Amino acid sequence: MNAVAHEVRGSGPVVPGVAPDGPGTRPRRLGPLPLRAPWLRLVVAWAPAAALGLALGVVMPRGPMTTGQSVSALGLAAVVGAFAGWWGGRRAAVVAPVVYAVVFELVRLDVTGPTVDGIRLDSLYAVGALVAGRGFDALVVLLPMAVAALWAAVARRRRAGQVLGGRRAVRVLRRAGLGVGSGVVVLVLALLVRPASTEPILDADGSALEGSIAELVTVPIGGHEQGLMLRGHDVDAPVLLFLEGGPGGTAVGAMRYGGEGLEEDFVVATWDQRGTGRSAGALEPAGTLTVAQSVADTIEVVEYLCDRFDESGVYVVGSSWGTTLGVLAVQARPDLFHAYVGTGQMVSQAETDQLMYAESLDDAVSTGADGFADQLRRLGPPPYDDVLSYPIALSSNPRWTDFTPGADNDWRSAYPVSLFVAEYTFTEQIRSVAALMETFGVLYPQLQGIDFRRDVPTLGVPTFVVLGEHEASGRAVLAQEWFVGLDAPAKELVVWDHSGHTPHLDEPGRFAAFMEHVLEAAPAR
Repeated sequence: MNAVAHEVRGSGPVVPGVAPDGPGTRPRRLGPLPLRAPWLRLVVAWAPAAALGLALGVVMPRGPMTTGQSVSALGLAAVVGAFAGWWGGRRAAVVAPVVYAVVFELVRLDVTGPTVDGIRLDSLYAVGALVAGRGFDALVVLLPMAVAALWAAVARRRRAGQVLGGRRAVRVLRRAGLGVGSGVVVLVLALLVRPASTEPILDADGSALEGSIAELVTVPIGGHEQGLMLRGHDVDAPVLLFLEGGPGGTAVGAMRYGGEGLEEDFVVATWDQRGTGRSAGALEPAGTLTVAQSVADTIEVVEYLCDRFDESGVYVVGSSWGTTLGVLAVQARPDLFHAYVGTGQMVSQAETDQLMYAESLDDAVSTGADGFADQLRRLGPPPYDDVLSYPIALSSNPRWTDFTPGADNDWRSAYPVSLFVAEYTFTEQIRSVAALMETFGVLYPQLQGIDFRRDVPTLGVPTFVVLGEHEASGRAVLAQEWFVGLDAPAKELVVWDHSGHTPHLDEPGRFAAFMEHVLEAAPAR
């Protein structure tokens, strides 16, 4: 008996409830290595998860931001999870993701921004930051790690000949949960690898229009890879560069739904600025993203477009923050622009914020919106250290959206629906929300000292401003003041009755017709 016991003990750990293969045979080992010491098993099981947290915390401190990063992170997480599950059993499905998350968060403690700071649930915008930041990380890293750990634990038990214990109902639920989790991981992987594309422009017969252009390109701008969508019926038409607002916004989807009329007369270049949309991964290092760098990037994009399409200059259309960027770029290099067009024109961000806050508070009090009024009073007037306070104070007044847009307005051109177009990958769709908050947090504080009434009294190109009748007065009043005092070769300001802050989307057909007028009033040199 002692000899038999000695033989069993020397053959590896015994699996309770599993009979030997036959008389005098040894029980099967649970793995290829006889790791008997509990501490050694823990090191082997959890060290790879900690190592992955360390690596991704250094390489991807804001989480995977591109398709390549997302697929790589998912694959590595699955490998780490499988290793942890083999040595740690079912509990690895919980412990491995926790170990990874703790190490990852510790490594990126010095990285700041709405999606990486402490978890908050105090507003819709805070919840959005959580979903677009850590929520996406959990979907791409933590879930695959947990699912792989469970599959590895199952495989090890089967290799050892063990039968899963417990009640039948519990076993069924476990299997169902593993099946659902596996299905979600497969679905996520399928979404991640779907490439971005833009539809060709078609002729009346449904064939690609001869001489048209419909491309998604990535161009090195300012030392970072940045995305452009190029679309037009005639590749030889004048070039229009569209600058989206934010800072941090992306207009690729909005221009697909609301910019098709412009494609008939222009090659429309919709640029995802650094840290936005298809260029979200270019945010880091965030300390080098400044207003001056954004202006330099704009000029470099224009130079690329002029070289690509053999043009002497471009027409530039800015929306909101895009008007700030456009005006500063035109001021710096008027030789590269045929005309400037501003929609939702900004002039002094600091004064506009103060006026809009006061307007929102007055409206809340006068309409009996006591909850909103109290929230605004708690926030106090801007500026704010917490960037998530800005959308509450400056974007929540229902009066600014309480109007009937043009009959051809496409509701899909507004956030967040505009993100779900084929021109974005799945990673770009989700990370565009995170990028809006992160890039806003970096650039917006830098705008507080700008006032075009003082800083830009002159523009060297024909200047056009399109205002919406339903624009917030804090923007409209200052835009009119700047325009009246502006010295330009030619200038024109129009106010449209079915528009608010985004006339180019509120009345897209009217805007396309207006741009035809701009072509006539300011022909290419």
